[in-house]
Order: sequence, then C-alpha cells, then structure tokens
Amino acid sequence: MPDKYVGMVVTIIYCDRSGRITQRRIRVDAVQGERVKAFDLEKRAPRVFRIAHILAVMPDQRTA
Repeated sequence: MPDKYVGMVVTIIYCDRSGRITQRRIRVDAVQGERVKAFDLEKRAPRVFRIAHILAVMPDQRTA
C-alpha cells in the first residue's frame, strides 16, 4: 500500500490469517515496513494490517 493513502479513508479487501476474506473501511494512519496502521471505522478500533494480505484498495467516497 503506497504512502499516498496515509490520512485517507479507504476500503480494503483483506485476507486474514485464517484465510477469510473481509472488506474493511479504514482510515490509514501510517505505513511502516510491511504493515499498515489504521483505524477500523466499523469496529471503531485501531488495527494493524499486513500489506501482503491486502488484496485490493479503493479510496472511499464517504467521509470519515
């Protein structure tokens, strides 16, 4: 995930460690190495995502 998404709200398609594919709406706080630090807007909690497990990224048209 490029640094250009830092500070933006995006929708990601993510494959978790169990192999489940989920869609998440997140605010990207930082991209550090192989990880994305973000705030999950549906779960209302901070999360860390492995870049290798992010299958797709789309900028969100809604506001945070």
